[in-house]
Amino acid sequence: MQIHISGRHVDLGDSFRTQAEKRLTDHIPKYIDRVTHVDVVVSKQGGDFRVDIHANTGTHSGLVVKSHGDAADVYAAFDEAATRIEKQLRRYKRRLKHHHHEDTATAAKILTAKKYVLEVEKEEELAEEADHVVIAEKPTAIEHLTVSQAVMKMDLANLPALMFFNSAHGRLNVVYRRADGHISWVDPHEMAA
Repeated sequence: MQIHISGRHVDLGDSFRTQAEKRLTDHIPKYIDRVTHVDVVVSKQGGDFRVDIHANTGTHSGLVVKSHGDAADVYAAFDEAATRIEKQLRRYKRRLKHHHHEDTATAAKILTAKKYVLEVEKEEELAEEADHVVIAEKPTAIEHLTVSQAVMKMDLANLPALMFFNSAHGRLNVVYRRADGHISWVDPHEMAA
């Protein structure tokens, strides 16, 4: 497993790098041995440190596990982010054990779509009906998944929402994390894949 630790406008000492590498190499392989690359980026936002961790599992799906932590101390921010990664990987490992008999033909069905990022409106543009400017465009996959698989994938990638075809009935569904921390699931009954 390759670990890359960098600071964005922050000087990181050898002590922090050593502690971060030790925790990642000791804890991540306990849950999954397929993690090939881990990026840790430390930045300063206001008075707090933000630590972002991205771990590439190296699987054929290209799954990336993401987390972040914010705290006044860089060590506390890293501990928060690392704890989230470990929790996500622990859930992933537990769900893999329960889904080992999954129908692989259903899981292989993927629809290719495009994902767009729109520029945020400025206050003066809110009153007008201005066209939104596309600032990014990238291909994305909409997979056939069970609801629990979709929640697992959303958690592992640290996404706010995930669109998928429900493998139980083929309709387009969405799961998303609510502001209170619970997960909501949208299943429109009129739409078929």
